[in-house]
Amino acid sequence: MFQFTLQHTDSGSRARAGLIETSHGSIPTPIFMPVGTLGSVKGVHQRELKDDIGARIILGNTYHLYLRPGLDILEQAGGLHRFNGWEGPILTDSGGYQVYSLSGRRKIDEEGVTFQSHIDGSKHFFSPERAIDIQRSIGADIIMAFDECPPYPCDYAYAKNSMELTHRWLNRCVQRMGETEGRYGYGQALFPIVQGSTYADLRRKSAETIAEAGQPGNAIGGLSVGEPAEDMYETTDLVCGILPEDKPRYLMGVGTPENILECIALGVDMFDCVLPTRNARHGMLYTSKGVINIKNAKWKDDFSPVDENNPCFASQHYSKAYLRHLMHTKELLGPQIASLHNLSFYLWLVGEARRRIQAGDFHAWKTQMVSALQIRL
Repeated sequence: MFQFTLQHTDSGSRARAGLIETSHGSIPTPIFMPVGTLGSVKGVHQRELKDDIGARIILGNTYHLYLRPGLDILEQAGGLHRFNGWEGPILTDSGGYQVYSLSGRRKIDEEGVTFQSHIDGSKHFFSPERAIDIQRSIGADIIMAFDECPPYPCDYAYAKNSMELTHRWLNRCVQRMGETEGRYGYGQALFPIVQGSTYADLRRKSAETIAEAGQPGNAIGGLSVGEPAEDMYETTDLVCGILPEDKPRYLMGVGTPENILECIALGVDMFDCVLPTRNARHGMLYTSKGVINIKNAKWKDDFSPVDENNPCFASQHYSKAYLRHLMHTKELLGPQIASLHNLSFYLWLVGEARRRIQAGDFHAWKTQMVSALQIRL
């Protein structure tokens, strides 16, 4: 089961509030999806994801899960949901971005990608069909089409050839989906991916092609790979103006809190990024009043809560001084508290955006929040 209902639209922008329904639960949009690359959001229990943070969907990664623990283990467990104990929806990246990042260890041709494992150097092959089969075995509710993510910057010819290859691979993914079934008794939805680097005519062509594929949802890839933020926004604006309104739009790998708010205003419904947990492990905290480097000496005797406005238990129960102490002494609890806080903030941010869209004052609130988020406390 997969269904998307558009519930509200903002009068001052393209921002939308909707509801995605899957076999493992409903997802109110806009939504942020914590990244659990290896089947685990780093340092965060599944109970905390659900109860403390309010996560509605998490990510797994095809490339990494294929290598470890491997498909045999996942199939014996009954899929990733049963393996990791997460009862809500899961989305899997097809592995295209990870293969892209292995620029010195892979070879791309029409059939697919031959690559070397970053773990032991062993050789493997992903085709569009193989990527679908692997994601069937993982058992995610939403699976991504296999694509090539071009680097930034790249010349026009490379971007065009890469986009056309992605489109041909999409046709094979759609065919494979049609001739196979999920392994665990529930449906899976395929999302194609718009590519084309930062070239407007290529992005327009790719968005039209992806829309014509008629799949349950659509994704925008190849952004947040080093291009200026202005180019990201221009490309997102262009693509969201073409992708159908009655399907969810997923902007892959984005981003900072201000990126997310700006792209919600452009019509994006779904986001993921490693920033909240990665930056948390280094002491960077996001709050509604600005960004905190908790390692700074100014917090050593500040006994106020990490963020009194954040509903997360970790944000309200522990002081800035205590969290700074944990980070400086490299206690494992420090990164855990910081990760819980940042993830909770991201989920609060998209939840508040949804409430503002429904209330009709999203545009004014977004403008105020973007300014606040740029402040370094």
